[in-house]
Amino acid sequence: MDVQVAPRGRARSLEEAAANLGIEPREIVKSLVVKHPDGTFLFALIPGDRQISWPKLRGLLGVNRLSMPPADVALAATGYERGTITPLGSSTAWPVWADASVSGRVSLGAGAHGLSAFVDAEELFAALGATVADISEPA
Repeated sequence: MDVQVAPRGRARSLEEAAANLGIEPREIVKSLVVKHPDGTFLFALIPGDRQISWPKLRGLLGVNRLSMPPADVALAATGYERGTITPLGSSTAWPVWADASVSGRVSLGAGAHGLSAFVDAEELFAALGATVADISEPA
């Protein structure tokens, strides 16, 4: 898989990060850490202009409750601080669920502040063994 890392500078919002990179917000993939009721975690990859659909993801996983862990718990689960999280190189290879609307060349966290990784979405999903499904809704 071809991964290109590019500096984007500090950004106070996803929209600012997209502007710094010269791309649309939908081309940024948010890597969200989600806590499963059994105490494990998963990554949800969501386009920057959408948000996670909790009912859809709960239904696919067959659970009644999912949550976003506090920043310190996400750091312990992945090895990455919020704003830098990526499933690539995570300290634990948690399952990955990717929204079906993510496609083409996308940007995601690169593990450090001020950096973004560019990858082909299909190659990323294949490399991560991601489950691709409709797990988002308009923001």
